[in-house]
Parts: sequence; structure tokens; C-alpha cells
Amino acid sequence: MCGIVAYIGHREAYPVILKGLKRLEYRGYDSAGIALLNSGLKVYKKKGKVAKLEESLQGKDLHASIGIGHTRWATHGEPSDRNAHPHLSSSGRFAMIHNGIIENYAQLKQDLISKGYVFHSDTDTEVLLNFIEDIQKNNNCILEEAVRIALKRVIGAYVIVLIDQENPDTLIAARKGSPLVIGVGKNEHFLASDASPIIEYTKEVVYVNDYEVAIIKPDELILKNLGNERQTPFITKLDMELAAIEKGGYDHFMLKEIFEQPQTIYDCLRGRLDANAGTITMSGIDKFAEQLVNARRIVMVACGTSWHAGLVAEYIFEELCRTNVEVEYASEFRYRNPVVCEGDVIIAISQSGETADTLVAIETAKTNGAIIMGIVNVVGSSIARASHTGAYTHAGPEIGVASTKAFTAQLAVLTMIALKLGYKKGTLDQQRYLQLLKELESIPEKVAALLQNTEHIKRLAEKYKDSQDFLFLGRGYNFPVALEGALKLKEISYIHAEGYPAAEMKHGPIALVDETLPVVFIATKDSYHEKVISNMQEIKARKGKVIAVINEGDDLSASLADDVIVVPEADEIVAPMLSTVPLQLLAYYVGVAKGLDVDKPRNLAKSVTVE
Repeated sequence: MCGIVAYIGHREAYPVILKGLKRLEYRGYDSAGIALLNSGLKVYKKKGKVAKLEESLQGKDLHASIGIGHTRWATHGEPSDRNAHPHLSSSGRFAMIHNGIIENYAQLKQDLISKGYVFHSDTDTEVLLNFIEDIQKNNNCILEEAVRIALKRVIGAYVIVLIDQENPDTLIAARKGSPLVIGVGKNEHFLASDASPIIEYTKEVVYVNDYEVAIIKPDELILKNLGNERQTPFITKLDMELAAIEKGGYDHFMLKEIFEQPQTIYDCLRGRLDANAGTITMSGIDKFAEQLVNARRIVMVACGTSWHAGLVAEYIFEELCRTNVEVEYASEFRYRNPVVCEGDVIIAISQSGETADTLVAIETAKTNGAIIMGIVNVVGSSIARASHTGAYTHAGPEIGVASTKAFTAQLAVLTMIALKLGYKKGTLDQQRYLQLLKELESIPEKVAALLQNTEHIKRLAEKYKDSQDFLFLGRGYNFPVALEGALKLKEISYIHAEGYPAAEMKHGPIALVDETLPVVFIATKDSYHEKVISNMQEIKARKGKVIAVINEGDDLSASLADDVIVVPEADEIVAPMLSTVPLQLLAYYVGVAKGLDVDKPRNLAKSVTVE
């Protein structure tokens, strides 16, 4: 992994591919490269940023109307020039870029070495490419046929795009478990890992399915399955605008996306929630309403920030729907041989809709008769297509690697689903239902109010930016918020941070407390508030530095804290959408104060499409 771009058509390929690679930088990467075909196949690649690659190409003849480009996040082999993509085949005839992991590459490599192949990188990608070339030479077949034969032998995940020096009017691409979008223009085609490099040129796209091979010419797109059967390309209209993937005057995408949350939460609720009418309209939920209401068990599968959204939703669903809810790391769920029964509901939560572990987890559950509900942000994504039903979060493109607006949008969608099912099931009475509709409807306005003054959070960041560790504590609905706050700080500032249920502090973490340790309490007014105050007193007794996220007028919490962040008051069921925002800002401002690249944290990728 991490990002691919390719072009074939009447334009100069290099500027299109270079701009596309810059659009994909948000996905995270450690090297970049481009292959261009014009009077020979030329490959240029560099460790480091796309800008370093661009600088190295100054003055070179880059004229071509066909090319491929890649930003790499290292899996097999350290970040280096030689491990960067694209790779050339042994003969130099083919060049290839690849997202994913080939699990049986070692055996394939040994077989190829025994035939005399020499490898110039440590990557599984070069192995796959030479395997394809070996098949092509031994069978004297066309490239697309060699690709189909090779992929039947390959174990793992991939998106590959190949250039053939002997066929300069054709690109060959294929996918399994990693996203590929093809933009359809007039006598031109654009390929990318997501739509962000394409939107500038066309809004008509085709999402390639697993086990499909694409044969792409300037004026033709052919899709085939691995059995060589033609498939009908389904053209989708993008609703994304170019402005959505630009900074719009903000210093960083992360800050822009934090400040977009009043609008993104509103967009998530718009057309669905009508507090005055007392209704929630969600067609995907209505279609499976009976199965959802009667489900004995709901299992939420997710990774990272989406897993934290699932943890908040666990509290909400059990409270409002009185249904047994489990929240699983997708990466563990798929390997644990879980007990999944017919009629169980699996809710897959993913910003990108392409998370590899989550995809495999839901496919496993589907075979056991579970109902799959996808909660994703990206229209047409793999999880959306693999689900029986679900709901889009409508948060718009999220470019910052650390998820912010996607998290609050996920909470909004999951809360609406719980409200709808609880009311239909009869476990939520009308008075409480109507009250919560109003509470949820008010969240965008409250987030906007919270964001009107962030200078005090910036000052806190300056005060604590040199801390070695942080502890985040919360109870009930705010325990997952503590986890999310700790994750954000780790991702953005590289400060070690841990999130815990506040009561668990006494079972170990309190040993870490001294006068140098900042402890962030999510201490908004809820049914656990008095207990949280007791925990704050325990930290103060041990000279810890208390930072408290509190509601206006909470003088007792304020008196115990060294620093406070005030958020608007809200019902505890919707309060996490408010209390998480200052923690996002704290992480952002600490990262900026430390001089770090907050949009592209080291070692991280936006969409984890390999296991």
C-alpha cells in the first residue's frame, strides 16, 4: 500500500499523475515513484515525499500520454529508493505498481530464483511482477491472460496496474481487497485508489470489484473476471466537489475537518431526523427493521477510531434497545473463529469502507447467515457494497490521517439507528425518544459554539507539549471518549498516552501519577459525575496535573482541576459528540507546537487495506 494513480489518454500523463500523487499524500507513505511510456519505459522513484521525487525530475524529458504512479507505505522491505514503486520486470518490458500484500510471495520467489530470476528489491511486488512475466513468456500469451493466470495462484490482497512496453495504448489493472476507482473521460481514463485525484477531470467513475481485471485503452474500458468472462462496468456519478479536498484557508486539513464538524454532523442528520415531527427516516434501516428489532445480538466490528465509535454505540444501543451488544476489533474477530448465528446483526464501521480486516470479518459473518450493516463514509466503497444494508455518514472527504469529523458523524448515525430501533421495539418510551431527538438535533449548533473560542486549548497545548506521558480518564459514555482522546494525542504528537475507565485507575495506572503527569478527565455532567470527581481528588492527592473537560457552572470540578475546558451541556447519550472535539483540538495544537506534520503523522496510513 498506499496510493496509486494512473493515466491513459490525450493529455500529458506526468502532470496528471504527479498532482494525483499529491492528492493521495494524506493516505500516508514513505516513498514515491512514476513510470512513463514513450519511446521506452522510464521509471523514476525516490524515498521520501512526492516533492522530493518532483525535484529529482527537473529537466528530464517526461513527455508521455500513458503512465503509472505510486506512493508506498512499507510492508515488505524498508523505505528506500530500490523498494519504491513502480517496479520493472526482469526483462524491462513491464512496469507495475501494487497496493496490498502477497502472502505466498516467498514460495513464488524461490521458484523464480530457481529459474534464474534476479531480484533488485525486497518487495513482494517485484515477485508478483516477475511471476506474471514468467507466465507470459512460458505461455506466449497476452498480458491480461498472464495476469489472470497469476492471480489465481496468488494469496493475499492487491490492486495492481501494469504498463506493457510492447502495447503502449493499454493499461492492465486488477483488484482484490484493496480499492480501485477508474475515472471515465472523453478518450481518456484515470485510475486511482480513491476519487480525490480524479474529481478534477471527471465525475463519472467505475468502482472495480474484487477478482476483476480491467483492460483500459484511451477510448475503451473492458472488465473481466478471472474466468475471462466480460463484466458490465457500472458508471457512478461522484457527488464530491474539488473544494472538499482542498484546505480552504486552514493551515492543515485536520484543523479544517475539526471545524467542519458542525456542518458534517448537520449533513448527517439532514433529511433523516425531524425532531418536530418525531421521526427518523433511514431507508436502509427501514428495509431490515424487523430483523434488526428482533436480533438477539449485535456485534460491532471496526478498527482504530471507528472501534471507539462502536464502544460509545454499545452503551447507547444497550440503554435504548436493550439488546446484547459486543464490540470487536475486526483484526481479532476474523481470526478468533467467533460464534455467529443466523439472524445476528454485524455492524461494520469504517470511514474509508475499505479496511481490510473489517471486510474479511463481515464476509466471514455473512457465510454464517448474519445480517451485515455498513456504517461508512465513502459511497461505493467495498464495505458498502458487501453489506446487506447500512447508512452513509455524509462527512465528506477526510484528508487528515487522524480521523475527526468521521468519528462524530459515525456517532450521529449510530445514535439515530439506536433511537429508531429502541422506539420501534418499545424499549424507549415516547417522551424520552422525543427528548433525545431534540438533544441530537441541537448538537451541530453546540459544536459550533464550542469552536468559537479555541485559544485556551492552544495555550494548554503550549503548556503541556513537552510532557512525556498523558492519561485520559472517563466513565460510562465518556470512557470511549478517553480512549479516542489518547489515540489522537499519540497519532498527532507522538506523546505516549493511555485511555482508561476512571475507576480502573486504581488497578494499576495510578502508579504512574506524579507531579509531571497530565491527567485528562472527561467530567461532563452525567450519572457518573460524582464518581469522576472522586477520581479527580485521588489524582490531586498524588500531585498529578488535572485537565478537566467540564460543563459550564461545574464549580466543584473546576476547583479540583489545574486547567479546564468547558463544553456545552447535553444529555449523556449525545455528549460524546461534544466532549471529543476539544480533545481533537488539544492533539492538533500539541502536534503543531512540536513542529510536526499533523496531517501526515509518521508510520500511519489513512486507509489500512492490508492485514
